[in-house]
Amino acid sequence: MSDLKIAVILGSTRPGRNGKAVADWVMDRAGARTGAEYELIDLADYPLPLLDEPVPAAMGQYQGEHTKAWAAKIAEFDGYIFITPEYSHSTSAALKNAIDYLYGEWNNKAAGFVSYGSLGGARAVEHLRGIASELQLAHVRQQVSFSMFTDFENWSVFTPGPQHDESSTLLFDQLESWTRALKTVREV
Repeated sequence: MSDLKIAVILGSTRPGRNGKAVADWVMDRAGARTGAEYELIDLADYPLPLLDEPVPAAMGQYQGEHTKAWAAKIAEFDGYIFITPEYSHSTSAALKNAIDYLYGEWNNKAAGFVSYGSLGGARAVEHLRGIASELQLAHVRQQVSFSMFTDFENWSVFTPGPQHDESSTLLFDQLESWTRALKTVREV
């Protein structure tokens, strides 16, 4: 087994969310990989209030126990796959809030994106790419995007097309490569 650990972060906490099925699909494919160990992190299991830390995250002086628990969990990983819905042309507030809680825990690690929405979640990923850059989180080019029109039956039953298998393989390959490279940066 690889020494790389990659978190698959489910970025929606909405009741009846479509993201859980997407996360399960990603984890199913990740389970066949040998280049890294993948773990699903569901934001619903980390109830973070709207950012309530008195000091900016870049200072690393976390006060809240919920923040300390979140930081400890995120620090365990070498890379991340963010699964994001597209809400109002952007990512979910829950995912943005969870990302904003931390800083150093994200630095010099790699990230990939899986999205879903009426336009495949493309606009949510574009926002996340800018956020990732600010956090010194290197994001790979490949992403997997699911359309609410073609990959969900009645906008709720996840029925992804077979073309996404090739896209996900490329995403995993790029992410594992960048994750391994950045681990050497952190070990210096």
